[in-house]
Amino acid sequence: MIDRIVRMGLGALVGIMVARYLGPSRFGALNFAVSFVALFGTVTTLGLENVLVREIVQNSSKTTEILGTGFAVRMVGSLLAPLLAIATIWLIQPNDRTAILLVSVLSLGLVFQVFDTIDSYFQAQVRSKLTVAAKNTAFLLTAAVRIFLIHVGAPLWEFAAAQVAELALGALGLITAYRYTGGRFSRWRASKAKAIELLTQSWPVILSGMAIMIYFRIDVVMLKMMQGAQAVGIYAAATRISEVWYVIPSAIVSSVTPAIMRARHNPVLYYARLRRLFSLMTFLALTIGSVLALCSRWIVHLLYSEPYSAASPVLAIHAWASVFVFLGVAQAPWDFSENRLKLSFYRTLAGAVANVLLNLVLIPRYAAAGAAVATVVSYAISSVFANALSPLTRPIFLLQIRSVRLTDMFLKEARTHRP
Repeated sequence: MIDRIVRMGLGALVGIMVARYLGPSRFGALNFAVSFVALFGTVTTLGLENVLVREIVQNSSKTTEILGTGFAVRMVGSLLAPLLAIATIWLIQPNDRTAILLVSVLSLGLVFQVFDTIDSYFQAQVRSKLTVAAKNTAFLLTAAVRIFLIHVGAPLWEFAAAQVAELALGALGLITAYRYTGGRFSRWRASKAKAIELLTQSWPVILSGMAIMIYFRIDVVMLKMMQGAQAVGIYAAATRISEVWYVIPSAIVSSVTPAIMRARHNPVLYYARLRRLFSLMTFLALTIGSVLALCSRWIVHLLYSEPYSAASPVLAIHAWASVFVFLGVAQAPWDFSENRLKLSFYRTLAGAVANVLLNLVLIPRYAAAGAAVATVVSYAISSVFANALSPLTRPIFLLQIRSVRLTDMFLKEARTHRP
């Protein structure tokens, strides 16, 4: 939680400073490159994060084989992903030298993500604070570097290099922490049989990860290709303000998930707690969305100044995505309790498809505002309305719709009933 709060809070502040310095066009070019490279991140991770954690927990005697195999498999992916990213940008934007340069620089950061294998080990040992210490140290150092780059008037590509440096320092921190706790890389062993076993388990996660990346990143990529870097800069400025609040539902849900899971044997209590959680999320999201929408012009002017004035209507639209994001995060305890993660993937896939189709229609007509509308609608589909399509998730859909009755937050559990 500390890791996410620090990154979202301080990251937003430094991001605003960078945006003001670069201006909409160069800021848009940087955000396009970041989103484009992120589309290839799944090739690096190969969906192994949670698989490695589970394997280490369940087979602790084979930890060195699991780590060695996971590292070897992800190393192949981490070398392949940058090549794919660079080749693709050359293919689709052959005349945009800035995009090619930025993607080439940022894609180098994918190589360092292979060391997140160590993070999986720390999670399995319930020692995630070591990962947080390593990565937050890297984040804070590079945040200072970004401020320095602004002060000296650095060129655009150096801000991309700073992001790669953050990943490199984070990897170095993980290596140091692993060695400090007694770990030895010389003991790691890779096994072909184990590699096949791990990939057999992770392929659904790979598909899900691809859908999620498309879901969250494709709007920026499509906006750049249809409207140019200036539109991306306006859109990115607005979304940074609205998305900084997404840490709130994660923090709340992580704290109440055990209580919800423990109540599963009692359907009345189980659904009562879910109902109260959905109502709380709706209340918070409506409050945040209302403030951002009503004060969008003042907020944008205060944070970004006049060059980003076109971001205020985009923020007023995108702010309402929080309603569906909050409700989607609140559904996670139910998905895990009922083991309905496959349905979660289908909902994400539906949202990704809707996002692409809506962007194709709306971006040519309304530019950044069209991308914001597409995002809100696709979030609504994946997080809420897709639940109505399956009898398994229809009770959750009804709870989400009824969550607008905010009084449910204050009802006693004994007076609530199963939907």
